[in-house]
Amino acid sequence: MNGMDWGAWDHWGFAGLALIGTFAASAGLILWLRAPSHGARLRAFAGVAPPFINIIGVLFALTLAFLGNDTWSAHDRAIDAVTREADSLQSVLSLTRGLDAPRRATVAEAVSSYAASATTDEWPLLSRRRQSAETTARIDHLLALAADRDLGERLGPAVHTRVLEQVIAVRDARDRRIALSQTHVNPLKWLGMAFLGFVTMLSVAIVHVETPRAALAAIVLFAVAAAPTAAIVLIQGNPFQEPTTVSPAPLVALAERR
Repeated sequence: MNGMDWGAWDHWGFAGLALIGTFAASAGLILWLRAPSHGARLRAFAGVAPPFINIIGVLFALTLAFLGNDTWSAHDRAIDAVTREADSLQSVLSLTRGLDAPRRATVAEAVSSYAASATTDEWPLLSRRRQSAETTARIDHLLALAADRDLGERLGPAVHTRVLEQVIAVRDARDRRIALSQTHVNPLKWLGMAFLGFVTMLSVAIVHVETPRAALAAIVLFAVAAAPTAAIVLIQGNPFQEPTTVSPAPLVALAERR
């Protein structure tokens, strides 16, 4: 894995930790309930109304839902950034079609070179939260080309302004794409969720303290529902990591025009 580059796989590790931690906590709680001394202590709290679980359960569910929403929102924003990047490059090509053949070819080559660098040089780096210096040089070259005074005279002020705006939009979309690739697991959020999950299991145990089998079933069902859900959210934490990486197809289509 590229010299043990764990940066591209750490979400899988966190997902495994969520699975193991949840089932370990549930197993530990069940064993604690079965121990005569500890069970007797918990039975002192018998009488807690079952609807009490709903309060803590809702807090846990909302926390997990917000974390999941952040994750999938990041994927949507990443797809939007890549689409805008490709659309702006296409606009540059469209706006410069009125140039003479040599200059039009120069612009087209700069556009396709940037798209090729973004998809071949930079895309593999995004999963490791890095960017390509080569791609940065290509977008700088495209911006310098668009800002050329001779190009502006041949396009006219209005069209030249639009070309510059579109190249700047490409750079902004790339910056947004890179920023989204650098998202990482927020330990405080997930520790808070883990704490709420354990408190939820504990409240289930207290409510069913007089019926050990019911307590066992409820704790196991909660663990089976919560652990895989949390793991799925963690696995998809970075929109440019497998298994749900954002596709570079819009940029690949432009790169293939070379």
